[in-house]
Amino acid sequence: MSHRPAAPEGGTRWRRFALVMGLSTVATAGVVTLISHGALAATFVVSGQQFKVSADELVATGFVQYGTVDARQEPGGSQQPEPVAVSAMKTATLKNLCQSVVTDLGDFGSVSLTIKAGTGSQPVTAKNMVVDMSQLGGNAKFESIEIGRDASTLDKGPNDIPGEKDQRREGFFSQQADKVTITDLKQVAWATSAGEFNLRDLKLALHWGKDECF
Repeated sequence: MSHRPAAPEGGTRWRRFALVMGLSTVATAGVVTLISHGALAATFVVSGQQFKVSADELVATGFVQYGTVDARQEPGGSQQPEPVAVSAMKTATLKNLCQSVVTDLGDFGSVSLTIKAGTGSQPVTAKNMVVDMSQLGGNAKFESIEIGRDASTLDKGPNDIPGEKDQRREGFFSQQADKVTITDLKQVAWATSAGEFNLRDLKLALHWGKDECF
């Protein structure tokens, strides 16, 4: 996953809203262990806002998962470490995708940004997707899964992502699978990156107040 700079803050405190998809069942203990052993460094700066994603179904191939730490931007320019579960996949399709983020505008109240896509016959598609998340819910089916794999030996996911062939993570928890299907996906995430992201039937809207996907 490449380094990306934090988005500039505007007068209304908006930060860049990143599109995201994916899934995670990584054990929290794996992330905590990595942090306590000093094996991870905060190498990705994220905004102070998380966003929500839901989908009727996600199907991904070439799936890997491990724990790492992002750097979270604080008011005033300081950064705080934020443990995340990283899910990476070679390909992904999502049906009825919804993404939302709520921004607090102080005395003016809140504004919600919602994005919907893949609601018709054509689903959302992505290639080489990497998602940094904190929560996930849904019903998952894994095919040819390997749970508890050494994180330095992952070989099924996208090329050139943090974690794969990384000797600093020898002996630490990770998992991978040839394919995973999740229905009723509900996810809270910090960031995403993708080599390609196609949103069919895209609809973007701003609303006063709190209007989230779930």
